Amino acid sequence: MKRKVTLKQIAKELDVSISTVSKSLRNSLEISEDTRLKVQAFAKLYNYKPNNIALSLKNKKTKTICIIIPEIIHHFFATVISGVEQVANEKGYNVLICLSDESFDKEVINMEMLASGSIDGFIISLSKETQNRKDFHHLEEVINQGMPIVMFDRIANDILCDKVIIDDQQAALNATQFLIDKEYKKIGLLSTVDYVSVGKLRTEGYMKALANNNIPFKSNLVVKIEDMTAIEAEIDQFLVREKPDALFAVNELFAVTALKLAQKKGIKIPEELSIIGFTDGIISKFSSPTITTVSQNGVKMGAVAAQMLIERLEKEEEEEEENETYRTEVIETELIERESTL
Repeated sequence: MKRKVTLKQIAKELDVSISTVSKSLRNSLEISEDTRLKVQAFAKLYNYKPNNIALSLKNKKTKTICIIIPEIIHHFFATVISGVEQVANEKGYNVLICLSDESFDKEVINMEMLASGSIDGFIISLSKETQNRKDFHHLEEVINQGMPIVMFDRIANDILCDKVIIDDQQAALNATQFLIDKEYKKIGLLSTVDYVSVGKLRTEGYMKALANNNIPFKSNLVVKIEDMTAIEAEIDQFLVREKPDALFAVNELFAVTALKLAQKKGIKIPEELSIIGFTDGIISKFSSPTITTVSQNGVKMGAVAAQMLIERLEKEEEEEEENETYRTEVIETELIERESTL
């Protein structure tokens, strides 16, 4: 008997992406006929069987939900997990935690493996690779076969599902306005590349605050960091080159890195450089000086996401509508003032 294979193994054997294999098996016209036939023939030869999600959902409920996060080092994701677990456990559900590690392939593999009947639904924040590629076929497959998904923080607007977000643009606008009101003249921005949805929205908020105050936007005051291994080098060069008097960082890691590098250079915080970060994590609370930050309220975001998912799972069949309506919940933010700003 021939061995059974997974999507990942087929992709490796044929030297194509997991997405190409998945689309070929669905006969997607996005993939060339030659590749489709090659993938389908290989899958047939090795007895590949796709997950029958709909059948497993009809037959049983696991009372387990899965949260997929892009990375574990950020305090924000830990607080979201805490909120998810609080609500899930109260409702009698177990929580499985998976890490995509910012990888599209790992995100696809996690969903393929677990959607076979191991869990009842997903809560997910998209990886950077997924947002960059704009390939959401794995999410669409799961939804189309009857398994609910709730997205949080990093979302895809094109996917029809429930979502939990903050108003990233408004939160960034408020943080930048705070610095403008303090009469800083040279406000720098430490951001992510634009394909990361939250970074893009926070950059837009920064730019909107400048425009609202008739302050010219200067691209040289914006650092968009893609390579996480080059954070220190890029911020260090920026501090030397531009000498800003204030910084708005779109996440806690950028903020604390700027704080550390500035102190190494003898720059006094906040007298010579004020810093605002994003995400009210442990580092912001216990750094020296402590960091002024935008609180995302991750615990509430997780709790709301879990509540939305469980409501979907427990909806009576007769209540389900042919054309589902989906909600987007916006969680409030607040600016917490600490020692890194005057």
